[in-house]
Amino acid sequence: MGHIQDRWYRPARDKETGKVILNSKGKPVLEKTELHGIGLRYKVRYLDPDNEERSKSFPDKQKKRAEDFLIGVESDKREDKYVDPRASRKTFRQQAANWLKAQSPDPATREILRSRLESQIYGHFGDMRVGQIKPSTIRDWLGELEAKKLAENYKVVLFTTVSAVLDSAIDDKLIRHNPCKARTVRRPVGGSPQVEVWPEERVHKVRGGLPDRFKVAVPLGSGLGLRQGEILALSPDDIDRSEMVVRVQRQIKTVRGVMMFAPPKGGKSRTVPISPAVLAEIDDHEDQFPATAVTLPWRTPDGDPVTARLLMTGENGRLYTGDLFTKVVWMGGFRNAKIAHRGRGDGMHALRHFYASTLLSRGVSIKELAEYLGHADAGFTLRTYTHLVPSSHERARKAIDAVFGRPGDDDGLEAA
Repeated sequence: MGHIQDRWYRPARDKETGKVILNSKGKPVLEKTELHGIGLRYKVRYLDPDNEERSKSFPDKQKKRAEDFLIGVESDKREDKYVDPRASRKTFRQQAANWLKAQSPDPATREILRSRLESQIYGHFGDMRVGQIKPSTIRDWLGELEAKKLAENYKVVLFTTVSAVLDSAIDDKLIRHNPCKARTVRRPVGGSPQVEVWPEERVHKVRGGLPDRFKVAVPLGSGLGLRQGEILALSPDDIDRSEMVVRVQRQIKTVRGVMMFAPPKGGKSRTVPISPAVLAEIDDHEDQFPATAVTLPWRTPDGDPVTARLLMTGENGRLYTGDLFTKVVWMGGFRNAKIAHRGRGDGMHALRHFYASTLLSRGVSIKELAEYLGHADAGFTLRTYTHLVPSSHERARKAIDAVFGRPGDDDGLEAA
């Protein structure tokens, strides 16, 4: 149990016996100490859960506050809610740096998180002590995001990041409550914009505008459902011609200017069926532009070197980062084809949407499509592409009519 030390007064002692002198009421007679009138008067001393001595001081005439503080500390220790008052002095930036270490093992993902922190979060919270961040602080920051007119989904991502950092501060017993979860804080709400699928004519036009050595990107995206990084890292050696499948096992990523090979998104390779037509496109491309052996580090900038024969490179084996490929090659294809580039909806991901739409229109199940696209959750695939699933209303009507159709009902007889 802790105690409160009065730094200004102490019990007087008899000079001969050394015993405490008591007054008529049996209470110690107090005398001034050498510190009388200097600094804060009351010092609360207590042991923290790790059995280390801690203290907190209070000014003269605030003994009641000191007593309440000590009672609160002992209660928090019993309920495992103790927070060291000095620990809350750690800045948000310091806590975020520690939190970041435990995030995705993928360096590219951590780089994205670091970029968000530096561009949109540290400016408001960076040098602030985590113990100073209140619900009002969060509300002010959300107001700033609103004024910047950021996309709702991006605001959700930023809010989730701040909340996660503050959750980690709770785990480290730096603070008791996460101000992001206060009732007065209105969490941003994102949406899932409906995927717009390109018409087949647009697919062919964009392909026609690309340089010959990059035209194969279109069948790789729209015929295999590959992401941009997977297209740039595809090797003809990944094709199993006997099984007529492609084993998607790497992508190209860039972290702080260093290009590397990495597993596909989610960290898992997958197998995608390849059609004879797409295989013929790949063979024609390789006849004209033979695959180039490329060596890059694996997973991290200092990872072990891995060599793969890449199907699609620039002249003399030049490699393109995803960002450079988009700006120079992909958007250049739109300009050459005299097609207006509409922003995000015309990114290379549109090829994956076209692939998904084509498969769903031919009766491929959501579960199979999720596997081909590399989605860990088929529910995500369904939510993304549900509006593309062909209606089964007519099939349902005919199935029921086969049971309940009346004699002479042409529809019922036809269904039967």
